[in-house]
Amino acid sequence: MSSREKLHNTLVEIFGLRHVYFQPPETIKMVYPCIVYMLDHMDTRYADDKPYLHRKRYSVTIIDKDPDSALPDKIKCLPLCRFNRFYTSANLNHWVFTLYF
Repeated sequence: MSSREKLHNTLVEIFGLRHVYFQPPETIKMVYPCIVYMLDHMDTRYADDKPYLHRKRYSVTIIDKDPDSALPDKIKCLPLCRFNRFYTSANLNHWVFTLYF
């Protein structure tokens, strides 16, 4: 199982949501509340000109109609997770987090 699939399963398990999407295409109709995540960055550390550590960073967005959603409080407790920004679009609240997994 890839690290992305492990992350997907972790998000589904923690939040109890079936609506977890990895890079959803424009044609998909999302159901809210949901979590949308995508690979954001890959960090490689080197020693003696050889890579020894690879870390993947994901952008995880919680989208909910409820401005007082409990979902952001759950995700911020994950290791190596940091709040990035909040915005509202189309009457939906978006919480964006950066997560190394």
